[in-house]
Amino acid sequence: MAFNHLVPMLEVEDMDETISFYEDILDFKCMDREGNQWAIMHKDDISIMFSERFFKEKHPNTVMTGSLYINTDNVDVIWQILKDKVRVCYPIENFEYGMREFSIFDCNGYRIQFGQELKIN
Repeated sequence: MAFNHLVPMLEVEDMDETISFYEDILDFKCMDREGNQWAIMHKDDISIMFSERFFKEKHPNTVMTGSLYINTDNVDVIWQILKDKVRVCYPIENFEYGMREFSIFDCNGYRIQFGQELKIN
């Protein structure tokens, strides 16, 4: 039994705004969409699905206690492209666990981290 890949599905308030953010800011492409009920976005080897809110009465705000972590081959270039276009959670820095990374919030308040392994000589 194999797990093939993971595609997160996040609930959103505004599908149009979400698709625009991921296309215009993060350079994803919307590959499929069913109105405001569902959409799937792709960039390189990354896929994210979005859905309408299912339990809005019980959970009035979108929430995720974790983050989406995207490994990249040039985190500094991505930082330069994004830092003035998005709400930054924390700026780019090197961490003692061997990663150079930064974090932003998307238009729904979900946290996205971008990281690159540090080359230690």
